[in-house]
Amino acid sequence: MATCPDGHESAATDYCDICGKRMGSLSSSAAGSTPAGGSAPAAPAHAGTETAGPSGRAHETCSNCGAERTGQFCEACGLDFSSGAVPPARQAASITSLSPDQAKPESQSPPPVPAQAEPQSQSSSPAAAQAEQPSQSSTPAAAQAEQPPQPSPPVAAQTWTAVATADRNYFDQVVGHGGPDAGTIEFPAYCPERRFRLIGPQMRIGRRSTSRGIEPEIDLTGPPADTGVSHMHAVLIAEPDGTWALVDPGSANGTQLNGAEIATGVKVPLHDGDRISLGGWTVLTIQAG
Repeated sequence: MATCPDGHESAATDYCDICGKRMGSLSSSAAGSTPAGGSAPAAPAHAGTETAGPSGRAHETCSNCGAERTGQFCEACGLDFSSGAVPPARQAASITSLSPDQAKPESQSPPPVPAQAEPQSQSSSPAAAQAEQPSQSSTPAAAQAEQPPQPSPPVAAQTWTAVATADRNYFDQVVGHGGPDAGTIEFPAYCPERRFRLIGPQMRIGRRSTSRGIEPEIDLTGPPADTGVSHMHAVLIAEPDGTWALVDPGSANGTQLNGAEIATGVKVPLHDGDRISLGGWTVLTIQAG
């Protein structure tokens, strides 16, 4: 192995693996000797300053940042001791690696940049400086448009109710028409109000029949019993939008909505306050909400 001028054994023959000095024509037997010309080999340009270490052997420091030299390149700032060049990517880092006694307050000018670094061009035009900044919208409408749309809160479903009562005016109308059963129908002396909450896909209106297996959700069996109401008289159907509709599947005495008879098998939409008249005296008042 070759020996450098400082006595380090190096596998490389051009620069020392330990201190980075040029090996020249020195060999391990002539380490530290003077060449035939009588003068010592010149140190490479920008090599730095030599100081005596604790062992008495000369140690070299970086001329750019003052760090101790340990190889061909400075460990702190990347200075190439053979050429004196500092890699541009390490120049900014070398400024921040100053020792505490070399650091300057923020109010003073920053440390000088080495001559090898090319200063970055800066535009002196205010318009150009503004163009370099990312564009940001200053209007509230634009800022709101950039936000993702928020889902609408769910709409609370309305509670629909059918209130069954005995209506004297409707009874008088039925008797006045003189139907086949008009003489046998009597208006009840007492009929409590009955309330039916509309739930599920449909609500059947009629009178319960055990023998026929008919169990309507709105059971008007009584007492008192309105014999004019068919066992399967009408049906309330739930709509997709939360409303309800009325259908008469073919009752014997027909069904009226707000005083007008509806056609058989035709679905009629319902609204809050609608009155469904059926049988001899029964009226269902629809309440929504």
